[in-house]
Amino acid sequence: MSLRHAILALLSVEPMTGYDLAKRFGSSVGFVWHAPDSQIYPELRKMEKGGLLTAEEVSWGPRGKKTQYRITEEGRDVFREWMYSPLEYSRERDPVHLKAAYLEWVEPEAARDHMRAHIDYHAMRRDQWLLMIGELKSGTNEMLNKRLAVTPKADHQRTIEYKIFTYEGLVARAETEIEWAKRGLKLIDDLAEPEKSTQSGQE
Repeated sequence: MSLRHAILALLSVEPMTGYDLAKRFGSSVGFVWHAPDSQIYPELRKMEKGGLLTAEEVSWGPRGKKTQYRITEEGRDVFREWMYSPLEYSRERDPVHLKAAYLEWVEPEAARDHMRAHIDYHAMRRDQWLLMIGELKSGTNEMLNKRLAVTPKADHQRTIEYKIFTYEGLVARAETEIEWAKRGLKLIDDLAEPEKSTQSGQE
């Protein structure tokens, strides 16, 4: 997936300004493809030049104007083509697991701090995704409801279930990372014990 495809996925629901798109991004596809505003706005302009989007000025506030983007048929074709293309996997660039491989370079408490931070981060993300699953199941997710409004009724269930399936996968991944870090904490303690015994014997 690329930022371009994430933007096309959102604009396939309705036209949006860059501001609205950035807000929606953080509460939907941003869970699976992070991108800051500094990347989103330039990509929108590139996509407009490439014919994937059209842009028009719309009123914003009492006197302001904003650029609103709308997906074109070419943009829909590009997104559909991407959906049918084989998956491309990125080679690993994982600083957490790289650092874990060399924890012997730090004191045990610093190593524990790394594992605790990993647990806290993934617990936070897991809770966010569980909240999203709850919204999808209860029908209170605003973006999903907008998508369903432009989706044939026969495809509603598929649309909902694929979203739930995606976030359940993210929850499972987070729980795996949490358990891995908990094992890391135990390993750190186990490996620190012989050091304590050696130090006690030398005193």
